[in-house]
Amino acid sequence: MRKVLVVLLILVVGGVIAADRLGVRFAQNEIGRQVAAQYDLRQQPDVKIHGFPFLTQAIGGEYERIDVSIGDWSQSGITVKDVKVEMRGVGAPLSDVMAGNSNNVTVRTATASAVVPYEVLQQRAPKEVRKIGPKGDDLQVDMAGAIMGFPVTGSAVVSVKATRGGIVITPVSAGSGAGQIPLPLLRDRLAWTVPITNLPVGSRISQIQPTPEGLRVSATADNLKMSNLRGV
Repeated sequence: MRKVLVVLLILVVGGVIAADRLGVRFAQNEIGRQVAAQYDLRQQPDVKIHGFPFLTQAIGGEYERIDVSIGDWSQSGITVKDVKVEMRGVGAPLSDVMAGNSNNVTVRTATASAVVPYEVLQQRAPKEVRKIGPKGDDLQVDMAGAIMGFPVTGSAVVSVKATRGGIVITPVSAGSGAGQIPLPLLRDRLAWTVPITNLPVGSRISQIQPTPEGLRVSATADNLKMSNLRGV
């Protein structure tokens, strides 16, 4: 009898775990579908719901953490890569999830990140800028050409800053080959803006970190409603 009870217990636990995993897959797919519809995405994003058991979170309508991997995302004609959104404290009533309704879904904190490739910066750079790469917290640009009669064949260090108008890139020092150009003139000629301001949480970009692949940018927003994210 004891062995029979043990077997029955294993079957019950296994059934609960199976139901839990089926439930989390359904919810992840539904969240991905809603996000794709919210942002008119061509491809449904990957979604991961953290925490175990899932069913306890689902019944309570409160999720500790949900990660969404969107991939490529476009804004103002600019496409950024590797877009990810980490949502903490997601409130989603089970009835709404089952009905595919996102009107009442809330998020305590959402952090989005993306990579702005250097070729995107290059497309909007002055013609004298021939190459862009990371240099600590700044960027280094290689130049060729002439500015107001001053030949430029060397490099310069430029800073990156998030503003209301986009990512502003400004020379802060001139390297070899550009030392004859006055820095104010260099700033005037080689400063430019990449007009991307927000990420898919409706929040303005607040952090920028140069990486080998491009600028890793991030934005954080608090107390969101999923139904209000589009167009913010």
